[in-house]
Amino acid sequence: MNSIFLRIYGGMLAALVLVAVLGVLSMHLLNEVRAAQYRERLAHGTFTLMADNLVSMGSVERKRALLMWERLLGIPLELDSMAAVGLDGGQRSTLQRGQVLVEKTGPHAAKVMRQIGTEELLLVGEVQQISEQLARATIYLLADELVRYPIGEQPRRLAEIKQNKGFGFDLSLRRLDQTDMDEDQRRRVDEGDTVLALGKDGDSIRVYAGMVGTPWVLEIGPLYQMNPYPPELLALIALLGLCLIGLIVYLLVRQLERRLSDLETAATRIAQGSLETRVAADDADSVGRLAAAFNGMAEHLQRSLTIQRELVRAVSHELRTPVARLRFGLEMIATARDDQAREKYLSGMDGDIQDLDKLVDEMLTYARLEQGAPALHFQRVDLDALLDQVIEELAPLRGDVRVVRGPCEVAQGAEPGQGPWVEAEPRYLHRALQNLVSNAMRHAESQVSLSYQIGLQRCRIDVDDDGPGVPESDWDRLFTPFTRLDDSRTRASGGHGLGLSIVRRIIYWHNGRASVGRSERLGGARFSLSWPRRQGQA
Repeated sequence: MNSIFLRIYGGMLAALVLVAVLGVLSMHLLNEVRAAQYRERLAHGTFTLMADNLVSMGSVERKRALLMWERLLGIPLELDSMAAVGLDGGQRSTLQRGQVLVEKTGPHAAKVMRQIGTEELLLVGEVQQISEQLARATIYLLADELVRYPIGEQPRRLAEIKQNKGFGFDLSLRRLDQTDMDEDQRRRVDEGDTVLALGKDGDSIRVYAGMVGTPWVLEIGPLYQMNPYPPELLALIALLGLCLIGLIVYLLVRQLERRLSDLETAATRIAQGSLETRVAADDADSVGRLAAAFNGMAEHLQRSLTIQRELVRAVSHELRTPVARLRFGLEMIATARDDQAREKYLSGMDGDIQDLDKLVDEMLTYARLEQGAPALHFQRVDLDALLDQVIEELAPLRGDVRVVRGPCEVAQGAEPGQGPWVEAEPRYLHRALQNLVSNAMRHAESQVSLSYQIGLQRCRIDVDDDGPGVPESDWDRLFTPFTRLDDSRTRASGGHGLGLSIVRRIIYWHNGRASVGRSERLGGARFSLSWPRRQGQA
């Protein structure tokens, strides 16, 4: 499957089918638990009533009672010891709490057990049709219990029995005219018969029996059949759920696939040369962040290729002049008549070779800085020592220009007593300052000034000269590679237009910026480098 939609949707479908199967199995288990609880609820009251009656009986009376109850219930009853039945710890604990234990022995059959008081004996019965059999037997047991009390107290006693014995269905005493029966059913009850009446809802039954010698009719119910959840309904619900979830997943994945397809199309167009291609990056989710990163990559790629093309064009242009001078020098050496003339041409060719070497060095440095972040090892740099070193290196190169220190400031609270330090890469910062001072010396008339300002958060180095300055309209493009202005800063001053570009890239990797303006002290140009004093605060 090549489509991300098919892979995701297939995985989701498999997961949903697994969930559906687990749901059906769980529902089957739930039906089993519900059926067990239903059987326990129906059997609890009747077996509790019988077990409590057996507590006060002797062995002979117990045998007689069991025989009578067997005829009433239509099921075999016996007394067994707990040890003989073979119960586990949980079942014994259930019986000792006064609960009824029901073990299913067939589709509709169950074994019902109830402890006799605190004895190690169990009342055990095998029930086939638990609802009807127990309903009829319960009538006889309740009637036998109620006849011991006066007629007026019988409703109260029935309520106590229902509460104490834990019957799982309603019990009530009503007068014959208050029951919800037709005339034929009332007649049969009045004649002493037991009547099973279907409830009005059609899902329940009520059992009526007359109490001999009283105006009461004993009503049991309503009794509801255990209705398990049908597998067909569960399958239908699962199918509808799968379809609905599948549709939602399809809509979500379809949108995701469309956005990824846009990214794929944009990448293909960029590979074909359409570098201005971009994708929509409006959302803040993962795909939106991917699109934003893709656009950033495309912009960086376009900028890098543009710089590369400009670099190739500029290099080819810059190489033409020294190569032409070298060719001219070779021709002149071949025609030189004396050693003095030959020495003159060789000196000129040596200068051209030095010019080429300097151009190649600047190109390699700029290309390395443009490729990505170089290996920078930031450490504390003493600006006083750095400025003095640059002045010592460059001041002798032009005797008519003085390179001096200007006013330097350190903000109060910036760790006094430890010197004017900043965090930087010493080698690259030294190179950037050299380029600025060399550029200023080429255009200055008599003086170049170096100064710095150190604050609590940031620091700045200024290089001022008293030359003609830079027009404000050219400030933005001055740091572009191979840019040389056509006014007072002409090609006659030397350089290849890469020095300031290298400065800009170096200070960029220091999380700072390079700028140019007008010097208020000397009247010429001012070049400034500004970056965080601590690189951790960048």
